[in-house]
Amino acid sequence: MQAYYLGIDVGATKSHALIADQNGQALGFGQAGPGNHEVVGWEGHQTVLQEITRQALVSAGIDRGQIAGAGFGLAGYDWPSQRQPHLQAIANLGLGCPVELVNDAIIGLLAGASQGWGIALIGGTGENCWGVDRQRNYGHMTGNSALMGEYGGAGSIVYRALRDVAKAWGKRGPDTALSQAFIQRTGAVDLDDLLEGLVMGNYSLHAGDAPLVFEVARAGDAIAVEAIRWAAVELADQAKGVIRQLGFEEQEFEVVLTGSTFKGGPLYIEPLRAAILELAPGAKLVRLEAPPVVGGVLLGMEQTDFDGYTLRQALIKSTQRYLG
Repeated sequence: MQAYYLGIDVGATKSHALIADQNGQALGFGQAGPGNHEVVGWEGHQTVLQEITRQALVSAGIDRGQIAGAGFGLAGYDWPSQRQPHLQAIANLGLGCPVELVNDAIIGLLAGASQGWGIALIGGTGENCWGVDRQRNYGHMTGNSALMGEYGGAGSIVYRALRDVAKAWGKRGPDTALSQAFIQRTGAVDLDDLLEGLVMGNYSLHAGDAPLVFEVARAGDAIAVEAIRWAAVELADQAKGVIRQLGFEEQEFEVVLTGSTFKGGPLYIEPLRAAILELAPGAKLVRLEAPPVVGGVLLGMEQTDFDGYTLRQALIKSTQRYLG
């Protein structure tokens, strides 16, 4: 009898649904915009879940009663108190099959780790870290960035770079080419105007300006290089915390890197790697190349005690036609 599995990836910018069979062949796909309840509210979250599931079922040509297991990776699901409202939203889909829900970082890990366990390290606009061991014990950071002293993503890089520009202006630190780069980016008249404009809200710099910091660093500015190194080490600190939580210090495992900040290359990745290896020499850093929603399907397969990891590559390959 044919078995079908549903994977869901709900994010802060986009959301995907994927249906695959027990042979690892992707058969249906759905997509929508942000579905994180912290961004769109619970009603918006429910609407996105309904829409992407509907699209995937229509695309696959099956009904929801044929789904054998479903896995949900949900941005904004960080704490036990959030489990019940998420479960209610899932119940409203009327699936009638075993389901599991995890933070969306976990399905990225399941999609990217060859054995389905390890550490997921997020370096995008923001930053986060989750991990899971072979027994499905989880470790994680708070995901609340600066409020909880968690840094490392693109926003952190710009924050640190701007701090250094302000220190140079106040003669508390060395001059940096970042000052002129930020003046040009904002259209400020000079450094005085830049800082006043940032404070008064006339100018803004944000995570999207992180590539400019990398550009200045590659041109040889030591302050920009240090801003990137600092962010990388801070992100590594989160990984090291989760490594300790799960007791991975002496194990060989994969650290799956997810997010646009890793496109910065060696300037960012090498200090990150060095800091992690100080604690866990068996760690292997790998970039996430697979769509995270694949991890949702694999999680759905787990709910029926079906080992889908032997099919992971086939599932990744067959999913590519939906994502280009």
